[in-house]
Amino acid sequence: MKQVYVVSIFANLTEDRISKIADVMDQDYYDGGHYILRQGEKGDAFFVINSGQVKVTQQIEGEKEAREIRILNQGDFFGERALLGDEVRTANIIAQAPGVEVLTLDRESFTKLIGDLDTLRKDYGDKERVATLVREPPSPVKIVDDFREEFANVTLKNVKRLATLGVGGFGRVELVCVNGDKSKTYALKALKKKHIVDTRQQEHIFAERNIMMETSTDWIVKLYKTFRDQKFVYMLLEVCLGGELWTTLRDRGHFDDYTARFYVACVLEGLEYLHRKNIVYRDLKPENCLLANSGYLKLVDFGFAKKLASGRKTWTFCGTPEYVSPEIILNKGHDQAADYWALGIYICELMLGRPPFQASDPMKTYTLILKGVDALEIPNRRIGKTATALVKKLCRDNPGERLGSGSGGVNDIRKHRWFMGFDWEGLRTKTLKPPILPKVNNPADVTNFDNYPPDNDVPPDEFSGWDEGF
Repeated sequence: MKQVYVVSIFANLTEDRISKIADVMDQDYYDGGHYILRQGEKGDAFFVINSGQVKVTQQIEGEKEAREIRILNQGDFFGERALLGDEVRTANIIAQAPGVEVLTLDRESFTKLIGDLDTLRKDYGDKERVATLVREPPSPVKIVDDFREEFANVTLKNVKRLATLGVGGFGRVELVCVNGDKSKTYALKALKKKHIVDTRQQEHIFAERNIMMETSTDWIVKLYKTFRDQKFVYMLLEVCLGGELWTTLRDRGHFDDYTARFYVACVLEGLEYLHRKNIVYRDLKPENCLLANSGYLKLVDFGFAKKLASGRKTWTFCGTPEYVSPEIILNKGHDQAADYWALGIYICELMLGRPPFQASDPMKTYTLILKGVDALEIPNRRIGKTATALVKKLCRDNPGERLGSGSGGVNDIRKHRWFMGFDWEGLRTKTLKPPILPKVNNPADVTNFDNYPPDNDVPPDEFSGWDEGF
């Protein structure tokens, strides 16, 4: 697909847009002598030569034989006028021996991703406008530093544990207060250094720290400070005493459209924020969605998140088996479109009460995922036609065809009829009443979390130094 990046008519597009075009292009092969295009035919596809040559000929009025115009080689393109509208082909394109491989893009896919070529030139052709578009607001790291200033002098000695919020192989999450002030509480995530080294998760832990240090939004749990000692690395986080959305879902069985829509909208705001920063989340699931006291939702756990260069992909296999997208399973490389797939799965889980692709082991789950959403028995009595239509648009096998991946971005998802009448402005200003208001009596109330026994497992010291600078 590297030929797509050097096509001149895409010169003013960002690498991200070109990458999306490459995703939706089909690959075709024509034997030598085969007519790829015939003069006078209507066309709706554009072609890039991936390998081989084609001959361009044209029938001139009054001449018996078609006249040879030129030879096109690898990297050349033809048929671009078909992207503008219903125009007839003005020449013949004939594959040369032994054959030619072409990448094709149809007008419908191009329009979804880009708009049209005139719009493209207007949006990207003006240098002054480009300069305006890339001018960014104040650094998000600065914003984060502002609310972290009060923790500048806090050390582990100042942190007092009050209760346990969660446990796992990695360690624990504790409810804590600072300097004995129980009117303000926080979550302290303690990660066992030895376990991190044994599972080779050092890079992911640092990525989580660095990404969270960059973020400052109501839709993501805030990271205030990090610490380390001989046994653990620690993250002092904003606490959400409403508990995991998964717990509420488990207790209720499933959510109706109204409730699910609210929690999907909260996630969408968080994903949009991350994607603007070229961050792919890769771990969306109800367990990683926490309810603040207000009933609004925040994303947490960025161990699988990754910052990508614009237009680039990553090949790391990671994520929760029920939520991974086909391109991750097939190791084709993935980007932010993997989060849109996960959003579709998330909608299903909220409304069905379980993930739609679920089996006794991960390999069987992956097999189900590769069969696609069309194999699912939806719509049904829990998930209606409109929600199903959105899920199927988000969970297209081709990442470039997923709703959210087009030129309209996340707004295309917001405009889907499942969200018809939804108060997006009320959501952003927090004036929209949440469907469920958690019961939280005081800053130390952990009744919305499961009970956990004391931690008697003391991990060994770890002195390799991988956590230098954490």
